[in-house]
Amino acid sequence: MDTERNSALGQFLRARRALVRPEQVGLAAQGRRHVPGLRRDEIARLAGLSVRHYARLEQGHQRPTRQTVESLARALRLDESAMVELHRLARPVVSRRQGSRIERVTPHVLGLLDDWTAAPAYILGRFHDVLRRNSLAVVLHSHFVHGDNMLRMIFRDPAGRDFFRDWTATARTAVHELRQAARQSPDDRTLRELVGELSIASAEFRQLWAEREPHGPVPHGSHFLHPDVGELHLRTEVFPIVSAPGQRLIAQPAEPGSRSAQSLALLSTLAR
Repeated sequence: MDTERNSALGQFLRARRALVRPEQVGLAAQGRRHVPGLRRDEIARLAGLSVRHYARLEQGHQRPTRQTVESLARALRLDESAMVELHRLARPVVSRRQGSRIERVTPHVLGLLDDWTAAPAYILGRFHDVLRRNSLAVVLHSHFVHGDNMLRMIFRDPAGRDFFRDWTATARTAVHELRQAARQSPDDRTLRELVGELSIASAEFRQLWAEREPHGPVPHGSHFLHPDVGELHLRTEVFPIVSAPGQRLIAQPAEPGSRSAQSLALLSTLAR
């Protein structure tokens, strides 16, 4: 791409960024803002990009992929004519990584999961797809409509607000983990579609996605409410699966002898 076209793309992005008001994307306009519209880091996070990557686009040093252009169009709230202009200026390249690989759980891990009967346990994929549950986790999550993906369960499912009693902590942790996955696979089509879907469906997701990265550890929620057995206080243990990078086994045991342990025992009878 020539220098003139790069410069035109950068000017377009800066101009459109200045037109997006914080409240349009679920951000509180706290205090005096030093730029009109959104900052670079806010647009970058809304589009699922690193701040450095987005800065290079505005500076004309980076040629975007088609997936990046589509994500920017959503983040900038472009109408059809503006989207056409963005594509014209960007002349996006076709990313070799645009497709998503199919994630499968190995038989060894499946056997380990099915043998785990004392606590709910499940396998999450790179972008929080629930790849497999043990029988207790199936019952634990049985009342969810969007049970295929943990982010959809949190942000889109009607049951999410009641089930995740530590909803804010759970949501922040999930978004933090999705950002980490996005850094590893910035042009993955499945990731882009998921971020776009959640950005449209949930103002809370848009706000969390646009926030600055938190410092220090991000705790998982531990308080749940199941419609059949009531309140549950469970630890969340995360075990990365070395043989399948990006996958992890999530186990949620209760304290032995606690009321939550008794409730899990009752759930296990439903599982059987």
